[in-house]
Amino acid sequence: MIMESGAKAKTVKKYLGKGWIVDACGGHIDRLPSKKGEKGKNDAMWRSDSDKLPEAPWTSDRNKKEKINKIIKNAKSKKVDEVFIATDPDREGEFIAWRLSETFTKAGFKNQRRVVFNEVTEESVLEALTRNDGIDFKIVDAAKVRMFMDRLIGWECANVSRRSGIGSMGRVQTPTLGFIVEKELEREIHIPKKYHSVNFNSGEVKFKIRFHEKNDDNAWIDDSGEKPKHFPDRTFDLDLAQKSIKLLKENKKIQLKSIKNNKQHRKPKPPFTTDTLLQASNSSLGWSLKKTSDIAGELYNKGHITYIRTDSTRTNQDARDEIKEYILTEFGSDYIGQGILGNDVKKESTKIQDAHEAIRPTRPKINQINEKDDDLKKLYRLIWSRFAGSQMSESIRENRSINAITKGLEMDITGTISWRIHSGWEEVFQEYHGKVRTKPPLNKLEVDAVWSIDINSDNPELISEQTKPPRRYSESSIVQEMKKAGIGRPSTYVSMVQRIVAKGYVEKKSGSLIPTENGKRLWLEVVPLYNNHSEKVVLFSTKFTSIMESKLDDIANNNDNSSEIWHEFVKDFYDIHKRADDDSKNIPSVKQINLLKDLLNNISKIDRENILKGKEINLLTREEIKPIIDNAMKIAGPRKASNKQIDLIIKKCDQLGINLEEILKENNIEDLEALTGGSNGTASLVIGQLFDIGGKEPATEKQIKAIRNISKYLEIKIEDAMAIVKTTTIEEINKKDASELIGKMKKMKKK
Repeated sequence: MIMESGAKAKTVKKYLGKGWIVDACGGHIDRLPSKKGEKGKNDAMWRSDSDKLPEAPWTSDRNKKEKINKIIKNAKSKKVDEVFIATDPDREGEFIAWRLSETFTKAGFKNQRRVVFNEVTEESVLEALTRNDGIDFKIVDAAKVRMFMDRLIGWECANVSRRSGIGSMGRVQTPTLGFIVEKELEREIHIPKKYHSVNFNSGEVKFKIRFHEKNDDNAWIDDSGEKPKHFPDRTFDLDLAQKSIKLLKENKKIQLKSIKNNKQHRKPKPPFTTDTLLQASNSSLGWSLKKTSDIAGELYNKGHITYIRTDSTRTNQDARDEIKEYILTEFGSDYIGQGILGNDVKKESTKIQDAHEAIRPTRPKINQINEKDDDLKKLYRLIWSRFAGSQMSESIRENRSINAITKGLEMDITGTISWRIHSGWEEVFQEYHGKVRTKPPLNKLEVDAVWSIDINSDNPELISEQTKPPRRYSESSIVQEMKKAGIGRPSTYVSMVQRIVAKGYVEKKSGSLIPTENGKRLWLEVVPLYNNHSEKVVLFSTKFTSIMESKLDDIANNNDNSSEIWHEFVKDFYDIHKRADDDSKNIPSVKQINLLKDLLNNISKIDRENILKGKEINLLTREEIKPIIDNAMKIAGPRKASNKQIDLIIKKCDQLGINLEEILKENNIEDLEALTGGSNGTASLVIGQLFDIGGKEPATEKQIKAIRNISKYLEIKIEDAMAIVKTTTIEEINKKDASELIGKMKKMKKK
């Protein structure tokens, strides 16, 4: 049996026993080429008849080849007569199963079966062996089309984005970045609004002054969001707020004017999907997406929970019956609820695949697992609680909404209090919810009852603040946004967030996702080159990405033709890409813009105005900027060295133990401020000299070790290796020659 994960293989081996070899391939064994090949070679890769998908040149790295060859060699030596391919039960897993099948067929293993199970338990594994499953080639086609689309966009759009000095773009990652950038733009235009509010405690209830009703001319309205929002407890009038404080302190009491009674029934939430698990773990345990994903993967591989990549909330009847039996025994019949079946998933929704069960414990009656790792226990407990709660009764609270008055104050005073009378599903969530009130207040809850105010420095309290800008996205909230827009799937949420951070488009600070300068420029400067050409296909929009995700699901579900979708996409893409490519060629490079800004800083205001002639730098075309730079250079004369050049000179002098003043003096340069920039400037001259001196330093121990190791691999003598760079012995080789030699020997090793 071949699986993806070594940990899962180890678990399954216990169930299968003697006569079985259980190995792990470690995920993908074949991929599309990671880099563009020779000119015309990639174009040929995408060519195919209109009723077929391209025959891609699948490749694998050396380590993967060695791993698979080792597995095949072992299988042959043990005279294996049947191969069970048990990769993960998702789109990626089906693709890996297909590539494994092709590889094992070529190795002579014709007798193969695809095995699929949603949970790594003995019952599920053995039951899967009784089914005669095969590889689902519709799911494989969906995986292929996704890979082809993402690679085509990545390869072709790279030229356009790199002209602007920015990295790669992606079908899902770029719209995800867009959410984060747009949120930052909202924050930048936010205008803070000051407000004052008054609150105080009386009889275990927190009260507020209701200053202005909605139709009041002085009503405090926040119109910064999509809909204006009225805040009756806020006022612009500081005198009014201070007057109310004064009256409360003088009166030291309030009288209840009206009381509204009601009960609040809180329904349990359904079992976890991938995105809700990531969000709950972040809020309840404070974990990052990656940590949650890693720990959940380990729990699944060890057989504790069901498959972790799912967007469905349905669970099987046996599991629900088991957990209800546990609830009945532990808490009683009052705690048994109707139970969330998850069968109410709207199948017509294009955003729900519903391919697997929700994430739940494989053995529902076990609420704690016997594992040494505390993190495994914590996440298992959270998953168990969510599943158990989904089959329990509603929690119930008594609510009281109070209106009160005090002498001399015309405005209403409002407060609310609630206490729980039945815990229901919250019984298994107590460790995450903290302390909950379960008794009514001691004061009489009757109309005309008088409650005293315990006056102190903080009671009553005047709060004077200003509105804050919209909150930035966190890891969990951006996943929520991706799911809402339909631009991600359970298998991609974590990787997408990691990718935009790794590429330098977004940085994480105190749990918030903040776009970098490059991230902003990619979304605001490069993306419009693609998105402004066609109403039908807005390539890097959430709408287009969501539609493509739905089409991939349709291919997998045998509801759509993979080749038609692929060829339609290629045509639309190249129509847009050609125009974006042409437009980008007329945009100045970052280097040109920075050079012009640098030059303009060194000339007078009159000269700047004469050169630019009213044009804005950021709106100049590539053709327009060239003569402007030439004119600025003539007026500005020799440019000053950049901070980067100066820092490099100081750093190299420190490393080599060279006196900075002496090397400047040797080149007739008065001081660092007198250095000139550009490729022909004095800064470049000094840097070149320092690197020449540095090259004559003795080779490092690391370099000498590398030379010895590669020589041994190539089976050549050390003296023969030295001859390549015309050096007598390895002890005499300098740093520069050592670097050159290592480079040449690596090329020999590669050949």
